Parts: sequence; C-alpha cells; structure tokens
Amino acid sequence: MNDHQLHRFHTITEYHRAAGLAKPAHPLVSLVNLDELNRPVAEGPFSLIYDFYSISMKRVNNTRFRYGQQSSDFDEGVLFFMAPGQVFGVETDKGNVMHQPEGWMILIHPDFLWNTPLAKTIRQYEFFSYSVYEALYLSDKEETMLTTLVQTIEQEYHANMDRFSQRVIIAQLELLLTYSERFYQRQFITRKIASHEILTKLEELLTYYSNSGALAQKGLPSVTYIAENLHISPGYLSSLLKSLTGQNTQQHLHNKLIELAKEKLSTTNLSVSEIAYELGFEHLQSFSKLFKTKTSVSPLEFRHSFN
Repeated sequence: MNDHQLHRFHTITEYHRAAGLAKPAHPLVSLVNLDELNRPVAEGPFSLIYDFYSISMKRVNNTRFRYGQQSSDFDEGVLFFMAPGQVFGVETDKGNVMHQPEGWMILIHPDFLWNTPLAKTIRQYEFFSYSVYEALYLSDKEETMLTTLVQTIEQEYHANMDRFSQRVIIAQLELLLTYSERFYQRQFITRKIASHEILTKLEELLTYYSNSGALAQKGLPSVTYIAENLHISPGYLSSLLKSLTGQNTQQHLHNKLIELAKEKLSTTNLSVSEIAYELGFEHLQSFSKLFKTKTSVSPLEFRHSFN
C-alpha cells in the first residue's frame, strides 16, 4: 500500500484552511509567512498540486522537496516557482517529523491577473517550468532585495483593499519576476562547473545519437527527449544554453546538424541526398534550405569550396 498522499487545491482559500491559516484577505492572492503555518497540509510524504501560481522562498531542515523525478535538500533558502497544475512532493528524512518551515510564499490565482499585462507575460518566465532542483539559489544581497519587495506586497495585502491594490501588487510581482530572471542569469554564470557539465553531456548525447543511426531513423531528437536524458527540465536547458551560447535548444540542435553536414560534405563522397538522409531529412529541399540559411551557401557550393 502506498502511503504517499496527493492533495489538490483548487483555490487559495482551500490551501489556507488545510494549513490552519486564517481566511485570506483576498480570495485570489495571498502572502503567507511560513512560520505562521499551524499544521502541515498532510502527514508523512505527500504531493501538492495547486491550480494557481506559487512563488516560494523556503528553508526546511531534514526535508526534501521533489518535482518530477528529482529531489533536493532545502536546508538553505532557495527560491522556486510553480505554475498551475505542477506536482510538488514533500518528504521528511526517515523517522523524523517535518520541521517548521521558514520563509514566505506568494499564491496568485490566474483570475487575479485577468485583464492585466502580467496575465500574458507571466507565461514568458521560463523558470515557472523548471524543476525544484533547478531552483534559484540567492545570495544574501539578492534575498534581501526580494524580501523587501515581498514586504511591500505584504503591506498592501493587509491594508484595506481599494481599486489601486491590484495594480500595486502586480507591479511589485513584475519587479520580483524581473529580478528573479536577472538572478537566474547570474546563477548560470556563477555555477559554471555544473553548467558546463550539462553542455558536455549534451554534446556526448548528440554524438551518440548521431553515431547510433538514430538521426537517420528518427530525425532530429526532440527538446523533450534531450532534457529527459540529461535529467533536467526543457525550460531550464533552453535558458542555460541561451545564457552560455546565445542559442536556445532548437537552435543549438540545428547548429550541431550543420556541423555534421559540413563534416560529411568535406570528408566523404556521399551525395548531398545521401547526407540529407543520414541526418534525418525526408526531403533534400528541407536540408538544403536549412544549410543555406545557416551558412549562406548551398551544400554543393560548400563542397566545391574544398575542391
């Protein structure tokens, strides 16, 4: 029998009730100080699904958080983001009781964003699709900056709501998300070893995929296939590549394909059609068009430049 429990919260009010909190001041948005939680939403290992956005800065000793197939210890404060419908798991160390969490959490129902620019732009922040272990590790200075913004939201949230309240809260949320995007770029750079290990594994995966004949049989691997084999989320992979190489995952794949094409055009006697087939193209025209777009010359012109 599986003791792991799954809890879904359709509304912010439902979450407040399960956590032993007072009714939220606004049904569509809430700011929770985690040290005020009166009880965990469940005992033992459990998973949560929210039908609203969540931005959390948490510290919980002896507790692991799980997203998808990955887990992470959150003994230090980290920032992570959840979009509606994502599954978030919580596990305590065996034989231990979950400690009282520290930090804060902002809950935003999509309806709160209705008819505002953020309703559309929030989907452009790729970190809402990152896995928990790809969370944002804040420096002390960064944590102070974001906490100051959260305190402003908290003051507005507990004040008497008027027609300006939504605009003020959303303005602070937009600033918080913009700073988070900046801090993620810093993280990609400062965590160079981990980042470059991912790039190395990506190159090894693409080389293996090509040498195994899968390229000819199945075509270019999908972004999802690559991310799954690297054990990271597609959004995090794309953002990492964009930060380190200036290209997203699809662009990186196309450039790798062109490198292989150049190698075959310059070192083999295979026809252009045969090369196109080996690289997974059903139609020669599609291969020739991509090659010329990337190199400004046709495959034949490139080959002739070596003769």
